[in-house]
Amino acid sequence: MNALIRILSCLLLAAAFSAPVLVIAQEAQSQETQAQRQKTQPMNNAPVWRAVRSGDEQYTSVKGRETGVLIQSQGETWRQIRNGPVSIIGGWALVLMVLVIGGYFSWKGTMRLHSEPTGKKIRRFSPWERLIHWSTAISFSLLGITGLIILLGKHVLLPVIGYTLFSWLTQLSKIIHNFIGPLFILCAICLFITFVKDNIPRASDWIWVKKFGGLFADEHVPSHRFNAGEKAWFWGGLSVLGLVVGASGLVLDFPNFDQTRSTMQIANIVHAVGALLFILGSLGHIYMGTLGVEGAYEAMRTGYADEAWIREHHEYWYDDVKSGKIAVDTSPQEAAPGSGARPQAQG
Repeated sequence: MNALIRILSCLLLAAAFSAPVLVIAQEAQSQETQAQRQKTQPMNNAPVWRAVRSGDEQYTSVKGRETGVLIQSQGETWRQIRNGPVSIIGGWALVLMVLVIGGYFSWKGTMRLHSEPTGKKIRRFSPWERLIHWSTAISFSLLGITGLIILLGKHVLLPVIGYTLFSWLTQLSKIIHNFIGPLFILCAICLFITFVKDNIPRASDWIWVKKFGGLFADEHVPSHRFNAGEKAWFWGGLSVLGLVVGASGLVLDFPNFDQTRSTMQIANIVHAVGALLFILGSLGHIYMGTLGVEGAYEAMRTGYADEAWIREHHEYWYDDVKSGKIAVDTSPQEAAPGSGARPQAQG
């Protein structure tokens, strides 16, 4: 038994000492092969560059993640995806969305009220709700514009304005984008907390969905404070896509947390795709809140909407306000001058 142990110990020692010898021998053989190649094929450094581009960790005196990797070949894959499918498909998708909205507006025009305005106003949004909505909307718009300049600018703007102006514009866009990004995340979180209680799906929302919200028929479908389309934008746009672009944006905005290049590249593609989808959805949301529906922009700008407008677009919510289920307040100054109307309910 002791003899067997001594034999195994000798074998382990031999293996431990032979490993470095094998490595040294392999390196020597590689150098010898390279030296021979230089004689037969001068200036052919293919083996060296093959090893460099392998992505394997090599030795360096500078310590840190990926510091031993001279060239990361996956970066070329990232560049081709970003400048290829993401930019091309995303760019044409935006053009198509604008054409669809323009065509729909040419066909249907602005959705008007079926009844005459009463002149009586009901408060639809509080000052805080309007403040957080417009803060989110403005920061999102700045991010969308600057992001599109960064992503698509060299395909669209560079041939038109030239290198000097495009360089200045892109650098400015990058600075604005980096600093506005965290502000947008904060605003989006506040917006979510503010409106989540009114965006819980209800059974009546299915009626709105089946009728496409009356977009293709001459009718207005009743809803609660927010209709199914607005709820879909809240959950799919603000919540899901907001989380995607926010998280990936923070990875890109703060590289000092020692992210690897591959992590940054993946985050960049996720951020670009999520942002393009976000912008596509926002175009429809902006259209419906301005040109698409008469009175919608006024409600968010002033906080008040005509009683007839609320009854026609958000009948269930209007009934809750009138029945007292929703806390109300009076606002004498909102009554139409000379109408003799009583102070109006607010909710």
